[in-house]
Amino acid sequence: MSRPLRLIIFAGIVLVLFYFVKDTLFNDDNYIKPLLQERQNKELSFRSRENSPFTEDGRRAFKGLTYYEPNLAYRVKAQLQAIPKQDTVQMKMNNGTSEPYLRYATATFELEGQPQRLTLFKRLSGEKQEELFVPFTDKTNGFETYGGGRFLDVAYREDAKTIQLDFNRAYSPYCNYNPDYVCPVPPQDNRLAVAVPAGEKTYEGAH
Repeated sequence: MSRPLRLIIFAGIVLVLFYFVKDTLFNDDNYIKPLLQERQNKELSFRSRENSPFTEDGRRAFKGLTYYEPNLAYRVKAQLQAIPKQDTVQMKMNNGTSEPYLRYATATFELEGQPQRLTLFKRLSGEKQEELFVPFTDKTNGFETYGGGRFLDVAYREDAKTIQLDFNRAYSPYCNYNPDYVCPVPPQDNRLAVAVPAGEKTYEGAH
């Protein structure tokens, strides 16, 4: 086999492998399908007697949650900066009480071409210690999303310099579905000045 022919065959194989890897690793379906499955699982959980946040009447009337269409523009990489003096703060609850959370780090990123900043907290309840808690508000609250703000749970590593904020996974607190629940109120420094049309919308049957 001549050298030019071998080079052509080799280039063809490389091209095929490139498109295979591209489709496998970078295909939007690899991100969107698991996201849609998560949403479906949440609805199934809400319909069950054991895990539903609704009252019995609310559970029977539950018709499903509504979401924005998945948008990769709202899956952002943020610079993570640990807070030098990680202090425990009393986060306000919607019923006037407060609960302790650890101010762990700040995340800086861009949305809509504008710089943004959020404070990330650690829960002190002993639950989900592998995740950081991000309560936030944005310009959709009270219109298309729950007026009290929404939450993110973000995986992290202790030595990480960056973190991924996936607003497609932003969710409403349980007090959006049932007024008997007590929920954190996003602190003032987590009030974004832009709309974030991603994640869960307000529940149509909300009280």
